[in-house]
Amino acid sequence: MHFGRLCAQVAAEEEVFLPSRPELVGTARRVVLTVLQGWRLHQLLEVGELLTGELMANAVRHTGGRTIGLRLTRRPGWLRVEVRDSSRALPCLVLAEPGSETGHGMLLVNTLAERWGADLLPRGKGVWFELKIRERT
Repeated sequence: MHFGRLCAQVAAEEEVFLPSRPELVGTARRVVLTVLQGWRLHQLLEVGELLTGELMANAVRHTGGRTIGLRLTRRPGWLRVEVRDSSRALPCLVLAEPGSETGHGMLLVNTLAERWGADLLPRGKGVWFELKIRERT
């Protein structure tokens, strides 16, 4: 997998596919950082990377598919990051046990994103979050 080509595909708002393996969560986070830097959305780097990592980790941990799709879309005032997988099971907010290392991902997404959701697709689902872009005048 060539990292530069992968980032160029995402920057062109195409969906890229990553193998569903835990070590690829970090790759997805780096792709998002690179694309957001290219789009000069420096104010969204930290939250975009964090929330992408949460969605990717959930897809790897809970869906059982072989590949996961990643797509970034920018429109006036908004950034959308979407993670697609082959499962049709929708995500939900759960109350994690105190001290638990897992179960906090969707709560983070719910807390830090302007909005989030999941869409059923012909073959699986897309889970997304949106962040408001504060345009400079």
